[in-house]
Amino acid sequence: MATAAPKGGIFGRVKPLDAILATAEKKSLKRTLGAIQLTLLGVGCVIGTGIFVLTSVGAQKAGPGLVVSFVIAGAVCIVAALCYAEIASMVPVAGSAYTYSYAVQGEFLAWTVGWALLLEYAVGAAAVSVGWSNYFTDTVLAHSLGIQLPPWLTAGPLILGGLPGGFVNLPAGLIALLMTWLLMIGTTESARVNAVLVTIKIVALTAFVILTMPAMHGSNFSPFMPGGVFGGFGSGIGVVGAAATMFFAYVGFDAVSTAAEETKNPQRNVPIGLIGSLLICTVFYMVVAAGAVGAIGGQPILDAAGVPLITGSPELARQCALPQYTEMLVCSREPLAHVLRTIGFGAVGNAIGYAAFIALPSVVLILLFGQTRIFFVMARDGLLPEKLATVHPKWRTPHIVTAITGVGVAIGAAFFPVGQLADIANAGTLYAFLMVAIAVWQLRKKDPTRHRPFRVPAMGLVAPLTILGCLFLFFNLPAPAMLVLPVWGVIGVVIYYAYSYRHSYVGRGIIEVPELAAEAPANIGISPLPGAPVPPDDRD
Repeated sequence: MATAAPKGGIFGRVKPLDAILATAEKKSLKRTLGAIQLTLLGVGCVIGTGIFVLTSVGAQKAGPGLVVSFVIAGAVCIVAALCYAEIASMVPVAGSAYTYSYAVQGEFLAWTVGWALLLEYAVGAAAVSVGWSNYFTDTVLAHSLGIQLPPWLTAGPLILGGLPGGFVNLPAGLIALLMTWLLMIGTTESARVNAVLVTIKIVALTAFVILTMPAMHGSNFSPFMPGGVFGGFGSGIGVVGAAATMFFAYVGFDAVSTAAEETKNPQRNVPIGLIGSLLICTVFYMVVAAGAVGAIGGQPILDAAGVPLITGSPELARQCALPQYTEMLVCSREPLAHVLRTIGFGAVGNAIGYAAFIALPSVVLILLFGQTRIFFVMARDGLLPEKLATVHPKWRTPHIVTAITGVGVAIGAAFFPVGQLADIANAGTLYAFLMVAIAVWQLRKKDPTRHRPFRVPAMGLVAPLTILGCLFLFFNLPAPAMLVLPVWGVIGVVIYYAYSYRHSYVGRGIIEVPELAAEAPANIGISPLPGAPVPPDDRD
């Protein structure tokens, strides 16, 4: 359908919620999920890259205080998850935070959210690719097969925070390209495969906890916060600085909120699923971090002034290359496997490395899929060239935008360390979460009578806490990661005025029911097996 263009400039270009919901109303979603199913869904989606890969990064920032960092990051996620649940239950269509903002805050802010999501999905996929590469080169090749790749092939250049002698992280780039190719030609993701991968991750972490707890020594926890609580503005160190980084370990919880339309008694079961899964993951992360630190120590490497060296810095890379530091937790590229090998469980450590090696590529696949979905919807709205959303006649996938995204992800994975990539991804994610909290709060005031399958309790408290929590973590990221977001945003604004403003369908007076935007991506790139449930829309 089409109507006259909204008035009031770019902030008046609001895509009517009724037009967006028209597609959703055509769907007949059966309410079958209960609290237990939602909780398990959340646990399965959250546990992944962060705990397998970033434990050593967090320890360098916070030392043993990393266990507190997980609590802080988890608390921000809980209030953000509640906001997501309400708006996702109202607007159960593709596009996620971008679509929510378009319906409430207008086209310009929606564009900034969609543009920021590129930092979450694409940069996040690059971070996971680097994490996979670490387990592949260290656990699979070096420890299991005795194959040692030259340093220049397994890490980015030192000047960008890589390792001495590093030039390109070839395995990281290749796994990103491989997952891109699979998305382009079409691949099948079934609920059974995802269940197997979730089981592998949980069994691996449980085994880690059981084996490290008896090996813990109280002396390894002193000093508990060598970097302090706040490391200083823009430093990215200290307990809160580590929390800003470990936030990456929780991204994925919104899969629970996107399932609100398929949940029995959502007012009761959605918050149980959200808070329950996040609490379980927080406890899991705390005991894993405690086991790692308690078993072999987790003190950071300090500079001459007694301050932890910045993760991803050339100086830390140089120090970790010295013989006296190479075996420290903070210098390990595959920390959980390294801890178990150090305390005498080499075979189990290698098994955990293989678990990460097997499970992490699917995360790269899902993140790439989420990014192509956001671009797909933005192209259908006219904000990006519609050519980007062209579907291949044989593969039935948006091959152009997938290829462009995949090449960009591969370049980031090949040249930057995982800690830097995770912080940049978090900057984009925190902005999107903040905007969702504002949108759901605004919608309560603008449209209080609209049906809400799930309503956030105490919205006047939860939404501000989400906004403040996101800002709090953002301003405790390292300065380079904080700067990336505004610089990236300026680039996005230039593109918006150079192209999107003039080509926007809403701006041109065309407001269409987004059938293709909502329906087509569900079958693009990832298709369920017959009888298997469709995967969640996206991570946001």
